[in-house]
Amino acid sequence: MNNPKTKKNLLVIEDEADILFSLKSYLESEGYEVATAENGKEGLTFLDEHPMPALILLDMKMPVMNGWEFSEAYRRKFSLRAPVIVMTAAADAEARAREAQANGWLGKPFSLDEINSQLQKFLGAQ
Repeated sequence: MNNPKTKKNLLVIEDEADILFSLKSYLESEGYEVATAENGKEGLTFLDEHPMPALILLDMKMPVMNGWEFSEAYRRKFSLRAPVIVMTAAADAEARAREAQANGWLGKPFSLDEINSQLQKFLGAQ
């Protein structure tokens, strides 16, 4: 677990309450500070009002503003950007991540090992 002084902030954008709760609980148990948004519009609002997180976990299929729309607006609006990891149930998850110009991807359902691997890749040792 991270020392509280070195906790990394994450933003999870996900509309499915069970997945959002599970991810938030797990990531907090691993020492991360976790903010959440239920759609891309809420995610952009969060980013307007808070410092840039260390990493964004982004669902692709959401109401109001989906992951592709969020990704486009995010790239257009912010010059300082956090890595984005796409979460999708699509069979072609890697292709979806490329389309969204994401840094990484997780195919739903994903394991804790897969989450940890992506976090390690983009954030370093925990």
